[in-house]
Amino acid sequence: MEFRIADTFTDSLARLTGDEQKAVKTTAFDLQMNPAHPGMQLHKLDRAKDKNFWSVRVSSDIRLIIHKTQSSMLLCYVDHHDKAYDWAERRKLETHPKTGAAQLVEIRETVKEIIVPQYVDEVVKRPAVQLPLLFEHLKDDELLDYGVPPEWLPDVKAANEDTLLALSDHLPAEAAEALLEIATGGKPVIPAPVPVNVDPFEHPDAQRRFRTLANVEELERAFAYPWDKWMVFLHPDQQHLVDREYNGPARVTGSAGTGKTIVALHRAVHVARLHEDARVLLATFSDVLANNLDTRLKRLLRSEPQLGDQIEVHSLLSLGLRLYKARIDAPLIASAQEISDLIRATAGSIPDHKFSQSFLVAEWEQVVDAWQLTTWEDYRDVSRLGRKTRLPEQQRVKLWSIFEKVRAALTAKGQITTAQLFTQLAEDLSQDKPSPFDFAIVDEAQDLSVAQLKFFAALGKERPDALFFAGDIGQRIFQQAFSWLQQGVDIRGRSRTLKVNYRTSHQIRSQADKLLAMEVSDADGITEDRSGTVSVFNGPQPNIQAYQSEDEEAKGVATWILAQQKQGVPPQEIGVFVRSEEQLDRAKAAVAQTSIPFRILQDRVEPAEGEVSICTMHMAKGLEFRAVAVMACDDEVIPLQSRINEVGDESDLKEVYDTERHLLYVACTRAREQLLVSCVEPGSEFLDDLGY
Repeated sequence: MEFRIADTFTDSLARLTGDEQKAVKTTAFDLQMNPAHPGMQLHKLDRAKDKNFWSVRVSSDIRLIIHKTQSSMLLCYVDHHDKAYDWAERRKLETHPKTGAAQLVEIRETVKEIIVPQYVDEVVKRPAVQLPLLFEHLKDDELLDYGVPPEWLPDVKAANEDTLLALSDHLPAEAAEALLEIATGGKPVIPAPVPVNVDPFEHPDAQRRFRTLANVEELERAFAYPWDKWMVFLHPDQQHLVDREYNGPARVTGSAGTGKTIVALHRAVHVARLHEDARVLLATFSDVLANNLDTRLKRLLRSEPQLGDQIEVHSLLSLGLRLYKARIDAPLIASAQEISDLIRATAGSIPDHKFSQSFLVAEWEQVVDAWQLTTWEDYRDVSRLGRKTRLPEQQRVKLWSIFEKVRAALTAKGQITTAQLFTQLAEDLSQDKPSPFDFAIVDEAQDLSVAQLKFFAALGKERPDALFFAGDIGQRIFQQAFSWLQQGVDIRGRSRTLKVNYRTSHQIRSQADKLLAMEVSDADGITEDRSGTVSVFNGPQPNIQAYQSEDEEAKGVATWILAQQKQGVPPQEIGVFVRSEEQLDRAKAAVAQTSIPFRILQDRVEPAEGEVSICTMHMAKGLEFRAVAVMACDDEVIPLQSRINEVGDESDLKEVYDTERHLLYVACTRAREQLLVSCVEPGSEFLDDLGY
């Protein structure tokens, strides 16, 4: 008998208490091992339209809904008695007549009307005018091609921009996504129908919501972390990127919440599974993100732990230090403060120059060190990408006299910069030596430095499938843009953009998107169009609040956190973010008023059960929570006034504003369902873009 699990089951399981979940899992394991066991209490649901729905008693009040035939059993839903029965009586499992995909379809006659949630209403009511119908121009056959169930065709034809999101909640995922894409000006790809003799559960659209489980170990993995559906169900677009063969470096992009990290994780497992004994690197920007990736990887490999021996997870710096020590020498890295002090001292010894300290540090970081310029000729001829201040040769001579001494002083101390470390590793890898890894998958690739990208180019050695990057240009907060092509990484024709947002509600995503342009391009001219991105679920409108004092803000945020808890959001699913460490006390003061435990996320510290998480916006990258409060968004806090004051080049000001805007975008898009953005008057100018 085929034993399957539906994503509706994992969703419903996650909403139960811990003790209830344990009981459900025990019952499900028993069902898989022996569905005919006399101790199993199965009850046929006579009132359900689909006569293959059964309930299974878990406890006095918890019922598990299964769909059972002679050859298969599907775990569909679990809830308290009445809610579980109601769910089953309003649904049926069928094969779509046009696409051939298996679907759990909500029976239209059981839905009295499509109700638009109150929180979707506009704050300012529209005039009473008839809104245009979005899909009346489409033929029924076209809508069926996209997976719309036949009985829902009239509702789709009657949908307008006010009712579309509410309607999409009643439709299968592929139909909802296609309609949202059409409504935003896109044209979805029509999935190919499966042949009539093919199992409808094998259709790519069916595989995003149903999974056949071969053994108890696979069921255990699905149950271990029911909220992490990505471990079991992948969107067909994601699966295609994971499984595809590439004849060179490849990149997946997309806005926050579209599953880039998930694709990177599955890609690492895919190549390890495909190439026995291959050494696979999974790298990301920081130790915190690497720890998060490692945790997720262990969950994903729960039933295949042997693959974990092939995959190494590292932050970029820890990877560089480890390889440098193994292949070259024990590195002594100069800190940013040491370099800044050295630049100041050296500049003070050079007479007759008018360069500010901030300009000199930026010129060192973004030009001299970034591009590893070691001679006067290199510095004289460099195009100074990203630096708009024109420097005649006479001024460059003066500058080089400073930087040359800085470089010599570092050498005399036996110190190197991180850019030097990766540059020397790239040179070492370019020699005819064995590569430490056969495949490299890099997450948060938008923040790679020039030297780090050179390192990966040397690591890949232009081998097919060797390099796979995942990142979002709109979340670049650490590095200036530069040409990947010039560093030997050519992704032209192998760059794909994910369009479906799984993490963030439509309301939060569309609000946060206002912080960025709808089209963003990299330095090689590869454009990422964000306008076609759609979210697959609704939620309340983000709440933007301004207060007259920090005490008022703390009280307001505390009230909001308690309201989330009252609505069933556990503490570990609540995050509070601020721009910098200087504002952490404001966040702590707010959470302290709730009497809920909290922890400050730093280095490798992760969210913990029963505790609210507090961290800076930089530390929030890669995390997600059901509810997020972004505090202290005051004027001169974001964008940070001290960064603006230090601007020493015309283009630096734009770079500061861009990265500060990206930072707020990152913070806001960590929220799945609820978002609060707060400030003390006067608020950040970015709040105007958010619609405050």
